[in-house]
Amino acid sequence: MSDRIECSYDLGILGGTLLDPAQQVHGQYDVAIASGRVAAVEPAIDPRLCKVVIDATGRLVVPGLIDAHVHVFEGVSHYGINADATCLARGATTVVDAGSAGADTFDGFRRYVIEASTTRILAHVNISTMGMLSRKIGELEDIRWADVPRALEAIEKHRDVVLGVKVRLTKNELVSRDAGLRPLYLARQAADIAGVALMVHPQRAWATSLDQILDVLGDGDILTHTYHGLEHGILDDAGRVRASVRAARDRGVAFDVGHGEGSFDWNVCERALQQDFPPTTISSDLHKYNLGGPVHDLVTTMSKFLLLGLSLENVIRMVTADPANLIGRSDHLGTLKLGAAGDAVVLDVQDGRFEFADSGGIVRYGTQRLVPTRVVKAGVVH
Repeated sequence: MSDRIECSYDLGILGGTLLDPAQQVHGQYDVAIASGRVAAVEPAIDPRLCKVVIDATGRLVVPGLIDAHVHVFEGVSHYGINADATCLARGATTVVDAGSAGADTFDGFRRYVIEASTTRILAHVNISTMGMLSRKIGELEDIRWADVPRALEAIEKHRDVVLGVKVRLTKNELVSRDAGLRPLYLARQAADIAGVALMVHPQRAWATSLDQILDVLGDGDILTHTYHGLEHGILDDAGRVRASVRAARDRGVAFDVGHGEGSFDWNVCERALQQDFPPTTISSDLHKYNLGGPVHDLVTTMSKFLLLGLSLENVIRMVTADPANLIGRSDHLGTLKLGAAGDAVVLDVQDGRFEFADSGGIVRYGTQRLVPTRVVKAGVVH
């Protein structure tokens, strides 16, 4: 009589500490994946039931990370980087491209990047039909690029991957004086007609204050670059979180980190956190110009928030359950509940003295950093 046990699972992640904020689970649990989905979460799973085993002993097991702001239109957008090499390989199994492509370029973005990548890529369509092509010419330098009917065509054609409309408002670099805040209002119009979210890059706009921009945002919309240190920030002249910012959060506006090359300031973030204003989502705004620093990857941005005093549980929630809710995919992303996508990351929580820089190059030292040691997407180890 044979004692051979048939394998029930394609992959087992065994021996680790599961942290799944969506399920309010933080403890010793094994996770098994079959056919690309979570098939078992138990205190102990027999390794003989798994075709492949990841030994996560002494490490943290979390759902696949969701980076709610990246730029991965490689080869076309001047910002574009390879999603698999820079996001998936560092734990972000799902990413949201924030407006790299507009209506004139979205077909190509889908065919040559979204569908060709292992990373799960969703996107916001830029209200500018050209998207983010050149660093020398802003996408809204000529208001004629802000084309509502064309944006609506792109959204309708690609609804399965499009989450919303993106608009960048930085004057001179992106938007002419003649255009003023018209791109914001046109993006609002497109988002409303299509029934999708509006994502706004607010700093240094043609506006009297951030209040004027926030007046346009409502439930489900996103203000990114929350902790930048430039004009039109979330703090008033006295360093207090603006009343309009709190009112916006109360009516459902999400506040995204969007670290980026120039959009994360230690002092702004620290003051906001001290006034009980944490972000809705932690995101990297990873692109060509910050990949080598100060951003590096999503886990580095997460580690900065550990330095600033957020709990490990909250940091993980802001890159799993919270962005999954924001993008309307909480039924299968951002969690390791039964039946969810088989996306997981094994993290090493390292203790020591680690150097981190904000977008201004100011260095602070943290005592912990998060390092991905295994990344699983749909049950496949990457």
